[in-house]
Order: sequence, then structure tokens, then C-alpha cells
Amino acid sequence: MSSIKRALISVSDKTGVEAFARALVERGIDILSTGGTAKLLRDAGIACRDVSDYTGFPEMMDGRVKTLNPKVHGGILARRDNAGDLASMAEHGIEQIDLVCVNLYPFRQAVAKECCTIDDAIENIDIGGPCMVRASAKNHKFVTIVVDPTDYNDVLAAIDANTLDESRRRALAVKAFAHTAAYDGAIANHFSALNADGSKRAFPDIFTRQFIKTADELRYGENPHQAGAFYADPEDDGVSMADCPVLQGKAISYNNIADADAAFALVRDLADEAVVIVKHANPCGVAMGAGTQAEIYERARAADAVSAFGGIAAFNRPLEEATARLIAETFMEVIIAPGFTDAARAVLAERKNLRLMIAPSAAPVTGGFEFKRVNGGLLVQQRDAHILDRNACTVVTKRAPTEAEWNDMLFAWSVAKHVKSNAIVFAKNGTTLGVGAGQMNRVNSTRIAALHGGEAIKGSAVASDAFFPFRDGVDALAQAGATAVIQPGGSIRDDEVIAAADEQNIAMIFTGIRHFRH
Repeated sequence: MSSIKRALISVSDKTGVEAFARALVERGIDILSTGGTAKLLRDAGIACRDVSDYTGFPEMMDGRVKTLNPKVHGGILARRDNAGDLASMAEHGIEQIDLVCVNLYPFRQAVAKECCTIDDAIENIDIGGPCMVRASAKNHKFVTIVVDPTDYNDVLAAIDANTLDESRRRALAVKAFAHTAAYDGAIANHFSALNADGSKRAFPDIFTRQFIKTADELRYGENPHQAGAFYADPEDDGVSMADCPVLQGKAISYNNIADADAAFALVRDLADEAVVIVKHANPCGVAMGAGTQAEIYERARAADAVSAFGGIAAFNRPLEEATARLIAETFMEVIIAPGFTDAARAVLAERKNLRLMIAPSAAPVTGGFEFKRVNGGLLVQQRDAHILDRNACTVVTKRAPTEAEWNDMLFAWSVAKHVKSNAIVFAKNGTTLGVGAGQMNRVNSTRIAALHGGEAIKGSAVASDAFFPFRDGVDALAQAGATAVIQPGGSIRDDEVIAAADEQNIAMIFTGIRHFRH
């Protein structure tokens, strides 16, 4: 076990550093520091030495050169069990540095500003910090490296318990290498996306992203013979499955997370109180609007009760007791909501295997990237965060939709955005009646959706995620009993499709945007 006599503290993120430094001094540890960190500590009455006083060289070149000195790196890199290293330290007046607390310039935050120039970006590239972090991590057999303020208390506790051993230091070193790797990746991403004039392209030539494994490995992958793990994306600013802890139930699986993500993404797009039930990544029942939460849930479940069995249910309001009692009547895999009342928790606690996930927010998904792995590469696209504005739609048929039809079309459109293409959604009174998903042609999707809906489809509205290439899709809708349809438009046969709608007195809306989901 190595003892800590001297620490070097130089941080950009100053969260908690004052308390950490004070605690180190109270434990008899000498503090070296630089620039703004040293000023902060002195202003707080915490004794520290400037690195420049220790090295004999002043900070220079507008702070570009502060810690790039053999007396700093020698003190960090020296092997305490190597006679030659110890002799070099003695010869050159190098002091041991046993703990290094460093995090790096806020490069991502700087380049995220619209006013950031190339020169601004360059000045926010940290040099001395990564050198100290990597040197400390390399020599973790003897040196403790701390890059994350959330580790301060654990490090202090380990010092007090004399348990800051090599294994703990190695774990901190791994975190440190990840810190510098993510930092360098952000720099490469930024500069490889710049045009010659300094303007920025949407996608960099080099795409680096760091994903961090969540604490527990999954029960299995898509199938029990496949191992699986979940890696969180710390750069995704929206609420993700990584932000939704499991409150109860058996270990979560790969498919559970994928389906919960699909269900919650859809329910977040709906402004009114809503319930979404998903099976195999597609919504099988969605309901929104009037009634109690329990009544909305009953409508969503009844939309396709067979598929709902063993499904995932998502809510955009905290789960209530009456709804929990209905959920307990049948087998469900996962419930995800932005909260659970105590009474609802008590009801569902009896279902030991049912997983409950709580989300910090039910706000709509916004920007960011989506990824899809293919053999030999990675597909990257901007997330589909589009929410349709009714005023951007165009009525293209002789008959305009009624207000009720408008409401049902817009609701169905929101659902269709989250259905695997080719997607057809029948809806009425804020409830899906039939969903056709993932078929190779739109007519079959229509027939499947109509089959689910049965006689209830009479007088419903329909959403199609992409245009109808021929009139046969509209003919199928009319045969099923739909009275209104919303679709992107844009087919070379749009006139033929509109004429088919007029023939059958179907109101048709063009959105001008499609929502393919493969």
C-alpha cells in the first residue's frame, strides 16, 4: 500500500475540488497547484504551492506551458521500487507526486458554441493535462489519478481505511485513460468535420464515440445462446434507457431494453396523457386522451389484447394504483413511466418478475445521432425528432377532413412514425385499431392492420409512413371502412391516388415528410 505525501491538483471542472483539497491537507498531504485552481484554493484558505515555484519555471505562453517539466513528470512517472529512478529524482531535486487530480479543458462545451472559431477551438485543446493524466495512469502502481469529481469521497475514504491499493488505483487509471480517449476523440470529430472556411459539416470524416458499459450484464442477447451487454452513450443529451433504473423485477434482457426504448420514445411524442404497448419493437396498442389513466390503459390493451400479452407498456404520466391493478391482471414484461405512486408500487410488488423502470423525464426525444451496425461499418444518421405541425399539412382531396378525422389522423401519424416500415395505422377516438408493420408492400400492411381492427375500423382514420405508389392501397383502406388518410405524398402517381380517394369520399392529407423506420 503506497502512502500519499504530495498531490498535484489542476482542474477545469472545479466541482467539489475545494472540499477535496481541504480534506487532503487535513490528512497531512502537501498540495501543488496551478493557475485558476491555485487561486481558488488560496482564496478558500487552503495552503498550496504553485507548480512554477516547485519547478523554477514560470507559467508562460499565456498558460500553454505550466506543467510540461521533468520535475512534474519525473515526480509522477518515477518507479518507487526502481533504484535508478530514485537516484535520478535525488540528483535533480525531483519530489514524489503520489496523487494527481486533473481534468481537462471543456473542449466539447467550447466548440458547441456557435461563435467558436478555429482559433478558439485550438486554444481549448489541453496539452499539459492529458500528459499528466496519462503519466499518472501509466504509473498507477504507485500514483493515484483522479479525473472525476464523483470519485473524491471514495478516494478519501480509501485513504482513511488504508485501502487505496493497486487494484483501486488501476480502476481509476482505466477511467483516466477513457477520459483522455474521449477527449481526443472529440477533438478529432470536431476538426474532421470542418470545411476549409471553418464552417462545420453534419458528419465528421472520423467518427469517434465512447460507450460505457452499465453495471450489470444483460440476462442474454436477442436469444438465450447470445451474451449481451448494454453500453450507455454519455454524449446523448436526451433521456435514454441508461437513465432509467430498474426498480424491481428479474434481470433485464437485450430485447427488454430495445422494446422499452421503442415504447417510451413513442409515448414521449404524445402531448396528452397516453399509454403505449409494444411487442417486438412495434406498437401493438396505443391510446391517448380522454378518461382516467386506467381507462386509457384498457383501451391500449384492448386494441390488440393477444399481442399485448408479454409486452412492454410505457406511460407519459406517473403510474397510478388503478392502472397498476389492471396491469397485474395479465403478464407483462416491463412497465416504464416517469414515476410510480406508492400505492401502484405496492400493487406491482406482488409481481416479482415484472420489471419497473422509472424515467427522469417524459419530454419528447430531441436531436442527436442514431446508429446502426452493419457488416464492415456503422450507419449514422440524425435522430428523427420531427413532430408534425397541422398547419404544414395540405388537404389534397375534394372533401376536407372533419375535426374528429383531423385529430385521429394526427394521432395515427404520431404512432406510424414509430412503426417498422411499411407502416399503416388505423385509429379512432385516440386509440389504435390496427397496426400493419414491417411488410414488404403497403397493401399487405393495410390488410394486416384491417384484419386486427375488424368491424371497429369503420369510420376510422389511417396514417401511412410513406406515400402510396398505386391506388390499390387507397382501395384497400376504403374496403376496410376508413374515411380519412394522412400520408407524405410525393409519388409520380399522386393524381391517381387522390382520384381514388375522391371516388370513395375519403379525405386525404399530404404531410410532405415521411417516416421510414427499418
